[in-house]
Amino acid sequence: MQGNENNGGARVVAEGRFLRFVVRNGWEYVERRKLSGIVVLIAATRSGSLLLVTQPREPVGGRVVELPAGLAGDEDAFEGESLAAAARRELLEETGFEAARVEPVVSGPPSAGVSSEVVTLYWAPDCVRTARGGGVGNEKIRVHAVPLRRVEEWLGRMQRLGFQIDPKVLAGLYVARRRLRPKGDRP
Repeated sequence: MQGNENNGGARVVAEGRFLRFVVRNGWEYVERRKLSGIVVLIAATRSGSLLLVTQPREPVGGRVVELPAGLAGDEDAFEGESLAAAARRELLEETGFEAARVEPVVSGPPSAGVSSEVVTLYWAPDCVRTARGGGVGNEKIRVHAVPLRRVEEWLGRMQRLGFQIDPKVLAGLYVARRRLRPKGDRP
């Protein structure tokens, strides 16, 4: 498919099973071939712990601490799936937890200079464990319920152990602290 024109006048330079490399207006970037959205979950347990996951990530050559996340509409079984439904599904698949509700917080590009991806962060409070979690297929996801007051200490320890920290974790920590702060403590 090299050299084909893509939507918006982008020229497809190379294409794999999941990604395509395109050029548009002098910009080289990647886009996902089949996708209706990407969801990232800021999930908190009823006891006030933030749910984080760790897993090996081949592109960065190591293990990464992340918020639970996943794709919507990337498989035939999930075609037409809403982002909220994908958020609930991914939370359960990756962590084994279910949330009382999920609500969108913000959408935006996580790496606007290299990818066309846009992620939607969802707030998922009052999570309770209902399944094992750990991902699907060959995913090697470990789940961590970290008390909110100890997240920075825990992240520092993980970094010393050689884990990389996804910066979205810090955005999630900010949102969780604002949402879980007692009403009388709000500025």
